[in-house]
Amino acid sequence: MRGRAFACLAAFGLALSGTADAAERADPNNPSCPQQPSWGSTQPMQLSVQQRGGRKLLFAEGAIDDNLVPRLTAAVERNQPIDEIWLRSPGGNARVGNQAGMLIRKWGIPTRIPAGWACFSACNFLFMGGAIRMVDPGGLFIVHMFTHTGDRQTIEAEVLRGTDNTVGLIGDIEQDSALLASEDNDFLIRMGVSRKLLTEVMYQQKAVAEPGGHGSTRRCLTQDEVHRYNVANFR
Repeated sequence: MRGRAFACLAAFGLALSGTADAAERADPNNPSCPQQPSWGSTQPMQLSVQQRGGRKLLFAEGAIDDNLVPRLTAAVERNQPIDEIWLRSPGGNARVGNQAGMLIRKWGIPTRIPAGWACFSACNFLFMGGAIRMVDPGGLFIVHMFTHTGDRQTIEAEVLRGTDNTVGLIGDIEQDSALLASEDNDFLIRMGVSRKLLTEVMYQQKAVAEPGGHGSTRRCLTQDEVHRYNVANFR
């Protein structure tokens, strides 16, 4: 009986090890990142309060949905004072992320990406909203090049409809992209983050994965980079 118990524990340990190895294995298409970043659920962001060492933490985990701002506002007002907001998210609505980041800065709540958690895409704006920002060793701040061309079916349908439709679609994409780039620049200036994060890192990624998997579409910043670009301003 005891031998069977030890065998089960050993098997369980191997399973956990395999899971950890999968999470840490480099992504061949995005070699700066693990193959399976721990950015949490794709469901709407869940907000929960936990006490750690006498401090009140707001855990924000999941996708940044259209209705995040009122739910985040209610959670903060209901649980004041919040000592830190911990973030884990695969991204979501970029403009809502921007709005939520502005609110976090207004409230003056520090933000953190703890070890083992990942903050991707629109989550970046929530994180940069913190007046004090911490990326723990093992935490991941992951950026990409925003795109309005990810829906290939829509693009192909417009192309099939003819030249005028294609030109109109391209014009809409260019206009939206220019507006979003302007908003990103404005946000980084307001938050005190270097705009070189955009030109040297974010805009260097492929907007859409190429056939055959060539080209990185996302980038995990190193500890040196998060401080060099003032993404994190506290160690």
